[in-house]
Amino acid sequence: MEPIAPIHSEDGADDGHDEDLSDDSAEDFPLFSADDGDDDASNFDRQGIVPTGTSPLEIAILSKLDDDKAQDIVLIDLKGKSPMADSMIVASGRSHRHVGALADHLLRTLKEQGLGRAKVEGLPHCDWVLIDAGDVIVHLFRPEVRMFYNIEKIWAVDSAHRTAQA
Repeated sequence: MEPIAPIHSEDGADDGHDEDLSDDSAEDFPLFSADDGDDDASNFDRQGIVPTGTSPLEIAILSKLDDDKAQDIVLIDLKGKSPMADSMIVASGRSHRHVGALADHLLRTLKEQGLGRAKVEGLPHCDWVLIDAGDVIVHLFRPEVRMFYNIEKIWAVDSAHRTAQA
């Protein structure tokens, strides 16, 4: 059996074998692009996947979550459904640490937007972190916890408890 050749030399020197490992399939996904991140325009804005009437605060939150690699980001419009907020954003982090980092970075972004007094719950454990930014409520979950509570279903328009049964 022949030994497997290392991918990189151990001394860190360039051995002249530069292999292109880039994946062109990212163009197929609307949230990912070949963006270098130098401009201030939101990836969500450029690609037109943000609903009409989305506020600058929602766009800032969605952009920050996307930049920080949050998973399964969902924007739920609460206008006309609840007086507590205009919208709810639900996203997942890969681990306790990722959820905590998402929350920390989001709080910094909110402070930059002039909302330094956003209320936070669940930050020490980081299973489910709720951030109340006034008009926008953000829920950050670990995937298992998100699947268990399934709050997107509660706020869905076609949910069984919202449809009139004759």
